[in-house]
Amino acid sequence: MPKPKIFITRNIPQPALDRLAEVFDISIHANDKAIGRQQLMQDVKDMDALLCLLTDSIDKELLEAAPRLKCVSNLAVGFNNIDLEYARSRNIAVCNTPGVLTETTADLTWALLLACARRVVEADNYARSGRFEGWEPLLMLGVDVFSKTLGIIGMGRIGSAVARRAEGFGMKVLWFDPQVDPKTVSDKYERADLRHLCSSSDFISIHVPLTPDTHHLVNSELLSLMRPTAVLINTARGPIVDEEALIKALRDKKIAAAGLDVFENEPEIPAELLELENAVLLPHIGSASIETRTKMALMAAENAIAVIQGTEPPARVN
Repeated sequence: MPKPKIFITRNIPQPALDRLAEVFDISIHANDKAIGRQQLMQDVKDMDALLCLLTDSIDKELLEAAPRLKCVSNLAVGFNNIDLEYARSRNIAVCNTPGVLTETTADLTWALLLACARRVVEADNYARSGRFEGWEPLLMLGVDVFSKTLGIIGMGRIGSAVARRAEGFGMKVLWFDPQVDPKTVSDKYERADLRHLCSSSDFISIHVPLTPDTHHLVNSELLSLMRPTAVLINTARGPIVDEEALIKALRDKKIAAAGLDVFENEPEIPAELLELENAVLLPHIGSASIETRTKMALMAAENAIAVIQGTEPPARVN
């Protein structure tokens, strides 16, 4: 009996490919570049399962092009790239990879926070350019992190992991998340409304999912409430922040700095943002450790295998 077919939109860690090969006949877009829309529609038409990335648009049109499809396994926690309603109407299981990237993304959040606070990227560029001529009392002055206030927008898995790390720095933690039951959050952290959080925090870190309600949640109004010494970190989703308003706030020194792992129109990064020395910019690497990406790929593989074999997948969204 022939194996069911799965299409994978980008190369993934080998252990996951090996696991998938036990069950599926695998086709893969192994190019370093993202697969084109028309090519993807062609490649999925005879597939039973699809393992895709957050950058792949899995909308109604694409799903209609794949009449045999039973599973879309997203190699990500988020799933705003998938038409869940249409998938549900077709009884196509949509799965994601929650949990396994929590600690790694929290680590990356702190890497950005510290880099912004201590101007690490600026200082690295300064040293490499040959301008360093010796220790100076006023050279590359940043701000302290210890004992400051951290505001966390979104107190789910990743937000909570970021808060735990803040304890080691002796920080006060404020949090905002209308979707979270306050009883599930440690009373060591203080619940706050969004305006108070923005006006009272030295560092603000975003960890909410992208939904219609959170699109441009951080806008010019909230940015205007922040302290001129404040640092904004976003490792969640780019469109949660109004990028144009953020660029203006950084350029006009309304806030001190921003650390961004995500952008509003990825992979495009506005030229104005690239020119700002008070912005630390990363290419969406929040979960990019060998261990975590392997775990994510294995979970995505197990999701697809479970659906095809008629059992409950580890992480079904719909």
